[in-house]
Order: sequence, then structure tokens, then C-alpha cells
Amino acid sequence: MAEEPQKPASAEEVVAVPAENPPSEAEAENIEAEKAQSGVEDKISQSVSFKEETNVVGDLPEAQKKALDELKKLVQEALNNHELTAPKPEPEKKKPAAEKKEEVEVTEGKKEAEVIEEKKEVEVTEEKKEIEVTEEKKEAEVIEEKKEVEVTEEKKEIEVTEEKKEAEVKEEKKEGEVTEEKKEVEVTEEKKEAEVIVEEKKEVEVTEEKKEVEVTEGKKEVEVIEEKKETEVTEEKKEVEVEVREEKKESEVKEEEKGREVVPEEVEIWGIPLLGDERSDVILLKFLRARDFKVKEALNMIRNTVRWRKEFGIEGLVEEDLGSDWEKVVFKDGYDKEGHPVYYNVFGEFEDKELYSKTFLDEEKRNKFIRWRIQSLEKSVRSLDFSPNGISTIVQVNDLKNSPGLGKRELRQATNQALQLLQDNYPEFVAKQIFINVPWWYLAFSRMISPFFTQRTKSKFVFAGPSKSADTLFRYIAPELVPVQYGGLSREAEQEFTSAYPVTEFTIKPATKHSVEFPVSEKSHLVWEIRVVGWDVSYGAEFVPSAEDGYTVIVHKSRKIAPADETVLTNGFKIGEPGKIVLTIDNQTSKKKKLLYRSKTKPIAE
Repeated sequence: MAEEPQKPASAEEVVAVPAENPPSEAEAENIEAEKAQSGVEDKISQSVSFKEETNVVGDLPEAQKKALDELKKLVQEALNNHELTAPKPEPEKKKPAAEKKEEVEVTEGKKEAEVIEEKKEVEVTEEKKEIEVTEEKKEAEVIEEKKEVEVTEEKKEIEVTEEKKEAEVKEEKKEGEVTEEKKEVEVTEEKKEAEVIVEEKKEVEVTEEKKEVEVTEGKKEVEVIEEKKETEVTEEKKEVEVEVREEKKESEVKEEEKGREVVPEEVEIWGIPLLGDERSDVILLKFLRARDFKVKEALNMIRNTVRWRKEFGIEGLVEEDLGSDWEKVVFKDGYDKEGHPVYYNVFGEFEDKELYSKTFLDEEKRNKFIRWRIQSLEKSVRSLDFSPNGISTIVQVNDLKNSPGLGKRELRQATNQALQLLQDNYPEFVAKQIFINVPWWYLAFSRMISPFFTQRTKSKFVFAGPSKSADTLFRYIAPELVPVQYGGLSREAEQEFTSAYPVTEFTIKPATKHSVEFPVSEKSHLVWEIRVVGWDVSYGAEFVPSAEDGYTVIVHKSRKIAPADETVLTNGFKIGEPGKIVLTIDNQTSKKKKLLYRSKTKPIAE
């Protein structure tokens, strides 16, 4: 018959008889102190409830879908422009005075050159205007000369006409005169004819002058037109050269853009591309939630994370051998009730002075520890399931028992540095942060780490004092998966029971007895495992046969088990007849006690 986990029968709680003697004054004071401490720890364990959101895009609110789509577009643009892997621009350094003077001189030289060019342009413009004015003046002078010639000709014509009229008058008056007068008239006529010839010659000369003036004007106009044409041709050449340069620049820019579109950069985080499939959406949602769905801030966080991973050398760090000095400081053990892997950070390990010196003695050692811590987290993250319905977060348990405390400056600095790096570059990877065995200075500790976390992150914190630590862990992690040093039943070495066998929990009230029964109906070998957290109770086990005439067999004699005794007890009994195994736990303390137990049956070889 195969082994099967034994489901316990319902058990009755038996109230113990009160002690005859009342507690002493010292015991009463201890009870009051324990109540006060319990009250403080009740306050410590209180925490704001946090529930993880869905990573299925179809189930997101519309505003979050829109933000995700917008972020994907911005990421695609950044990949096309190779912005994510580009080195971070260095801040401008203050330049020496000599360099500044040189820059000023260069600037002034440029300004002077620009002024000279502007002056030249003004001079060219003025020369053009002067040429135009000169041409206009020449045209006006030609017109005036023409007018003067016309006026002179009109005057001469008038004089000739008047002289003719006078001659006619004289002829009329002197018709009756003698031949001498005729001769005078003839002389007069000859003179007039001579005058007419002279006038005609003058008119010919004036005409020739006019023609010369017109020829000169034509030449000047031709020269002006040629100058204008030369200027226009020069300007057209310059415009053509400018257009050619601009076209070359545009073509170069287009070629660069085409090259970028063809070969966008490929960027992966935690082994998953930023864009590509539904797992990429889960990655982008983590950055969006870390920045309250502010898209530009989320993109900036992605850009900074990619740059940091490149500068820190994450890909090489994963394969680096950094030793095994801190294996007990941070380790993985089991899963919580929702399937998140659980990691334990044990600060008390640094109570070892040798380990403390190896870790924090100088900056080189501190940096090595931080690199180991990042390496550990990077490996943990890469093992997660980034599918929309997968588990892509972890639970961290921080044990502050025997922690060196706030007085250790080196530890505080390294812790703050590590926290800052984790929050900036590993967003939304922690589903719950549980602090256990919190000492009196837990308030100071929480204040110290508070500035390094967002309000959303702080809502995931849970604090528990020493007596509440096991109960707090059991709220989130099944007892069979909680390490034995924290009140559970999980142990490293091979044991009778594995995590496949579930554990039953029960809280025993103060000053009461509690019994657990395992009924057996056939021959078998019954094995059970029991633990009372903090013990300080009496425990016994016996077999009670079903037959009335049978004898009760004591399996485990009742005895008080101190906290320093065995943490977990494993017993077994070979049963040859029907009956039951009865476990009895007697709690005579003033505190509640957490009882854990499980059982299984083995076949008896014939």
C-alpha cells in the first residue's frame, strides 16, 4: 500500500484545571510585561493591504491601456533613433577663462564679419540706387536738351516769320519807289536768303546733335540693361547654389532616416525584448506602475535602466563568480500561498565579525557585496514567468534578529545604496516585503528606508516583532514551506516529510489542553510530525485500540519541552489492530501557542 498523507480527525479542546496556587508577584509582573510587549507587536504587524493588479492587457482599465499604447510608440521611436543605448549626455563643464576669451574673440570676429558683409550689401544697394538715380538724371537731361532744342527752333521759326512779314510790309509800302529801293529790296532778300541758308545749316547741325544725343542715350541704356542683366544672372547663380545645397542636405537626412528605419536597435531587459510579444507588455506595465502611469516618466525610467545595466555590466555580472560568502545572508526557500518565490535576507549573519569585515571593511569590499546582491536579484528575476497570467514578482522576508543595527555606518550606507539601485532599476518586482523579528529600533529603521521607496512600495511592507514573526509568515506562506528557524517545518536535509504533505495549524489558548487524533482502521505504520512554535508546553502520545478490552499503549511519554529542545518532533507507531493515535499538548502558559502537525501511513511489509 502506497504512502498517503493522513488527514487528522476533528479534535476536541480540553480545558485544563486551573492551578491551585495563584501566581507570585514576580510572575504577575512578567505576565503584565508580556501583555505590553504583545500590544506593541500587534501594532508592528499592522500593514496596509496590497493587491497585485492584472497583467492581462484586455483586463486593464481604458486609461491604462491608452498609457501602454502610448509608451509602446515612444519606445519604438527611441529604438528607431538608437536613443536607449546612447551614452548619457555629460553635464557641461565650466570652461577656463582663456577658452572663454577665445570664444568671445571668435564671436566678436564673426559679428565683425557679419557687419562687414552687411555694409558691403548696403554699399552694393546704394551703388545700385546711385546708378538708377544717375540714369534718371541722364534721361532728364536728355529730355531737357530736347526741349531746349525744340524751343530754339520755335524761336528761330518765329523770327523768320516776323522777318518775312516785315519784308512783305516793306514791299507793299515801297511799290512806288525807285529802282534803288528795288535794289535795296533785292539786297535785303539776298540777306534774308543768306540768313535762311544759315538757319537751315543751323537746323541741320541741331538735327545732327539730336542724333548724337540719341545715340549716346541708347548706348547708356544698353550699358545699364547689360549691368542689370549681369546682376540678375549673378543672383540667380547664388540662388541655384543655395537650392542645390539644401537639396543635398535633405537627401542626406532622408538617407539617414531610411537607414535608421531599416535597422532599429534591439534592447532586452531580463532576457526579454522591450517590444515584441505579450511578455514585453508585462515589462512595460512594471515601469508604468512604478511611475503612476505617467508615460514620459516611465520612458525616462526605462532609458535610465537600460543605460545603468550597460554601465554596470549586468550581462557579464550574471556569469561572474563572486564567491559563496553570503549564501546564508540571502537565500531562496519555497513559495508563498499565491506562488511567489520567497527570498530571505538575514541581517543577523553580519553579527559575525569576520563576515562583516569581508563585506564592509572598505569601499572595494562593499562594492563587491553590492554586485553580488544585484547578481542574486538578477538571477531571481530572470527565473520568473513574464507571461500575462504568470508570476512575475517575489516575496522578500527580512530577518532583523541580531542585526548589527543603525550604529554600523558601513552597513547602513551599503543598504541604502542597494535599496536605491533596486528601486530605480527593478520596478514592481516585490509583491510583499515582510520584516520579522523587528527589534525596538524598528521605527528608526523604517524611517531610514522610507525615503528610498514610493508610497506604493511602502504599502507592501509588513512588520512583525519576535513573538509574532511565525504567525505573520504563516499568513502568507504555508508552514510546510517556512524554514524551520522561522517556526515552520521546512529543512534542508532529507526528511521523512516533504513539502508535498500539507500541515495543519491550530492555536492553543493559554492554560488549556488540546488533543489531536489519527484514526487507524487497518494494519499500518503511522508516522507524524509535530511542532509547537516556542514549545514551553507538555507533549505526549498514545495508541488507544478500538476494542473495549484492548490496552492503551504509550507511544511518547508526556514531558515538558523547552524552547531550546527539539524544534520538530517526528514519531511513528506500527499498528496491528484498529484504533487511534492521540496526541496531547498541555499549554500552561499565559500565551497562545501555534501548533503544527501532519501525518502519513506506510504499508507494513508482510
